[in-house]
Amino acid sequence: MATTKQSLEQSLADDLIPPPTLYGEMPNPEVLLKDVIEAPEIANKMNIFPIEWNVQTPRLMEIYEASREPGWSPNELPWDSFDVDALTQDQRYAISYWWSLLSVFDASGPAVFARAMIHAYEKKEEDAIRKCFFSVTRDEMNHEEVCGRAIRMLTPGGPLQFEPTTPLGKLARNNIEWLYFNGARYWDGFKNAIEEYEIPILFSSFLFGEVASSTLFASMQETTDIPLFKEAFRHIARDEGRHLSICLAVLKNILPNLSQDDKDMITKQIRAGFIFLSGVLYEPPAEFWKLPPTFIASQRLLEESARSAGFGVLSHEQRKKNWRTAVLRMKQTLDPYGIKFPALPEIGIDGETVDFEIGKIIPIF
Repeated sequence: MATTKQSLEQSLADDLIPPPTLYGEMPNPEVLLKDVIEAPEIANKMNIFPIEWNVQTPRLMEIYEASREPGWSPNELPWDSFDVDALTQDQRYAISYWWSLLSVFDASGPAVFARAMIHAYEKKEEDAIRKCFFSVTRDEMNHEEVCGRAIRMLTPGGPLQFEPTTPLGKLARNNIEWLYFNGARYWDGFKNAIEEYEIPILFSSFLFGEVASSTLFASMQETTDIPLFKEAFRHIARDEGRHLSICLAVLKNILPNLSQDDKDMITKQIRAGFIFLSGVLYEPPAEFWKLPPTFIASQRLLEESARSAGFGVLSHEQRKKNWRTAVLRMKQTLDPYGIKFPALPEIGIDGETVDFEIGKIIPIF
């Protein structure tokens, strides 16, 4: 029996076949080099490869490293401290309406900056720019979450799936429906336009959005009496200030070398950004915003109701003053580089008259 077993084992051992990945001897690299075939050239330039990790703007990496620990999370805000029952029904509708208005801008932020990050990979931008876009995307997700939590707390089922019980509530929901319709139009324009523009055009648009948003949230933090929202605005304003620093760091390198065509396009984009962002910073101009005749009057009623609850919505004149201040900050940044500023008659700023092209809108918030 033992002999039979040994014979079987010996027979199996004699028939062993080594796996193909085992070599009797390693190949000679010089021999292999004689048969090397060069990889085909990548025909589609708008892809993410080849990947490199170059850093041309050290300041951007500093900002990114500082953003790794954002220091706050929306779920840790003191939501339980806010007594919703202390508000009238119309005050709830009004504050929820303001957050819904903001969400037209902030809730698009994660998708906008995620797409911009992908675009930076496609355009083979430096590693620091890609990483900064990633950090901004994460911040914008936090801001979107604050919008959603506030809306659902004040109007369960909101912003659209709730049944208002007062005339003001019905006006609020109708306005929100119109706002979201316009937001969908903006998103289509953004998707169509982003691949057309080089980084200087994108960042000049981003800069305008960050100047506007940092101004808004700093003002809301000062005027809001509700501790929950005051703390939320403080965190968001700090994030927007960091985003502004990112834009300035990029543009500091880019602006001195712009072509005249790029400068002219930036002038047009500033006008487009003003028109779009006025929807939350001021009041929506007609060039972009398709709104019913009842919209502005309804919004003013809702703002007054929110102010009565201590929410701190700025008055019409305060918003105009703040918007003008933000725009002039932008102008001071661009003036030294010979970029003409567009006329913004809505807030009393003279400048170049430019056309508004709805299909090429890149404003960011």
